[in-house]
Amino acid sequence: MNNFYIFIFFLLAIPSMSWAQNDTLYLNNGDMIVGDLKGMDRGVLTIEPSYSDSDFKITWEDIKEMKAVQRYLITLSDGQRINGTFNSAGEGKIFLDNEDGEDLTVDQDEIVNIKSIDNSFLSRLSANIDFGLSLTKANNQRQLNGNVRMGYLEDRWSADLYYNTLITTQDNVSDIQRNDAGIGFRYFLPRDWNLGVDLDFLSNTEQSLDLRTTGKVGLGKFLQRTNSLYWNVTGGFAFTGETYAPVFDPEDGTTITAPNRKSLEGFIGTEFNMYDIGDLNLLTTLVLYPTIISDDSVEPGRVRTDFRFDAKYDDFIIDDLYIRAGFTLNYDNRPVEAGKEVDYIFTTGFGWSW
Repeated sequence: MNNFYIFIFFLLAIPSMSWAQNDTLYLNNGDMIVGDLKGMDRGVLTIEPSYSDSDFKITWEDIKEMKAVQRYLITLSDGQRINGTFNSAGEGKIFLDNEDGEDLTVDQDEIVNIKSIDNSFLSRLSANIDFGLSLTKANNQRQLNGNVRMGYLEDRWSADLYYNTLITTQDNVSDIQRNDAGIGFRYFLPRDWNLGVDLDFLSNTEQSLDLRTTGKVGLGKFLQRTNSLYWNVTGGFAFTGETYAPVFDPEDGTTITAPNRKSLEGFIGTEFNMYDIGDLNLLTTLVLYPTIISDDSVEPGRVRTDFRFDAKYDDFIIDDLYIRAGFTLNYDNRPVEAGKEVDYIFTTGFGWSW
């Protein structure tokens, strides 16, 4: 009877054992790790060992050999995007088994991103959220800031959305608010080119801006993309519509509301990201919007500028928890009468990424 139960156990266990395929890493220090390789981004590979529920993070250059058995979306430094699996093919070489075309062998440092891909929605989704709060006894000042970002990645395109908010309240002073949000779409072209479509929204009290809506269509290219940094430039056209909030003038007791604005603008932008600095990630973006055609409410020679700098420290205390400090500046050399040329904010917060 006991032999019968043992026989049944092996019948049930053998199929699961045969399907329990694992990825294998051999490190430069001689260690071997077997587990579930989740991906590699910004020079750091993440794997969940078979003997632990916690993820291990390993610098890409510290890996001597590897064997992957799952399906991945692999991005090379020249912009190629390959679906398949990969294995070491000699010192510093990786063989890519391309399920969509010709197989190839590349240098290990040519691989800049690896993402585990299956048919589920969640495997292609990423997100991060952070909040910051400051309280000051003087004048009962309170400031709350929040940042939410989500992304979705397909084999040949990606989509992302974001929302940032800042609210400041203080006794005997009008509330200060700033909100910006947007959604973007990227289609990946050969040789690291990409086609982008974006819809952005901004409101802030400093510039009396009730709502600015900007729709953009442009072409971008990664000038450089490695395991330590990337540099992307974009250019195209933007259609902008603006409405303004009424502003009270205490000198004469009147309320001023600027007329709505509509304009066709060009834009040129750059995004530079450095991430091979331990757990520190530095991101800088700059976009210039020169006006091409506008209605009578916009003075000739108008140029707008959006600037952003973020410093993010990952894996603070525990995995996926981070600290972020950010600086954002909006400049308009032709503001409305009740608005200001410059609006800027500095925020800090704790967050979680997935």
